[in-house]
Amino acid sequence: MRFEIMRLDDVDGSAVDSTVVDAASVNRIVQQAASIGQRIYIRPAETTAS
Repeated sequence: MRFEIMRLDDVDGSAVDSTVVDAASVNRIVQQAASIGQRIYIRPAETTAS
């Protein structure tokens, strides 16, 4: 499963940038964000039907 992780602006909470990662990478990114106090939003990435 893949997730979209958005970095949020500290002032108004709007999305500054985003990336799509696999499930194995989510924990590492959350730990990094927590260590520097960065606000992030995580949601399942949209998939396209074939």
